[in-house]
Parts: sequence; structure tokens; C-alpha cells
Amino acid sequence: MRKVFVDVIVQYTKEGQKVPLAVIWEDGRRYEIDKVTDVRRAASLKVGGQGLRYKCRISGNETFLWLEEGKWFVEAKK
Repeated sequence: MRKVFVDVIVQYTKEGQKVPLAVIWEDGRRYEIDKVTDVRRAASLKVGGQGLRYKCRISGNETFLWLEEGKWFVEAKK
């Protein structure tokens, strides 16, 4: 596994929460986030790093998206 930093389209709520709406992959492909089901502080045990972990559903598949020191990353296969 490798850590991949990605661009994320984010909505800010009036309470100041960040809600990710879409992930833009390294090659420019855009993946819409269907739903965020959980947000918590956590570490990525597979690729290292920690921060806010967003459990997301993208095209029916669950995946994790991390916000670490202002940058977004995902765990990707090599």
C-alpha cells in the first residue's frame, strides 16, 4: 500500500465542519462521494499518518479518506 495525496471537493457547513463531496485522483479522474458514514481521529496503520478519518461510500464501495495537517490522502494499492 502507498499513501496518495489527492484533491478533494469539500463543502463547509455553517458549523464549520468539512464534508468531502468528491475525490480527484492523481490522473484527474473524479470520484463522487455518495455518503460519509463516520468521521473520527484515527491513524492509517497501512501507510502511516494520522488525522481525521472519513469513512466514505464511493460507487457502493467503502473506503477511508484522511485529512492530515490540511492535506487529504487515501491508501492505494502499489
